[in-house]
Amino acid sequence: MELWDIYNEERIKTGRSIVRGIEMERGDYHLIVHIAIINSKSQMLVQRRQTTKKGWPGKWDISVGGCVIKGERSKQAAQRELREELGINLCFEEKRADFTINFDGGFDDIYVIKGDYDLAELCLQESEVLAVKWIDVDEIMKMIDKDEFVPYPKSYIQLLFDTVIRPVYL
Repeated sequence: MELWDIYNEERIKTGRSIVRGIEMERGDYHLIVHIAIINSKSQMLVQRRQTTKKGWPGKWDISVGGCVIKGERSKQAAQRELREELGINLCFEEKRADFTINFDGGFDDIYVIKGDYDLAELCLQESEVLAVKWIDVDEIMKMIDKDEFVPYPKSYIQLLFDTVIRPVYL
């Protein structure tokens, strides 16, 4: 049984929690995280969701995603999800979410990580992840068109790649 903290519209914890799968009341929100890993070749590490997953079974997805559980902060959830799904141990204490997307049921903190990981060395969470591969933005867009990828807006996928290329301010 997974418990979520409930937040209000200002992203302040209400002191209440809910069991995952139970419908939230109007005005209640929860927190999720996504991590996009982009390598030095401008490719994203994508995962294929297990065919037994409730949402988008068998579809390709960005690197990692999951719900923040009761008592966790966004950074802790990102670190946990990355370790659980791909076996990557990365400290998020000095990392801020690159951006947050508000959706009907809550808040989605997005972390974009630069890294070159050897696929053979990853430890995939069998219950969540069927396969992984590196692909570029054009291939993801084609996969969205073919209904092979979770149907994110293409502008969101482009933003993930654009986030890696940041201007340097002196």
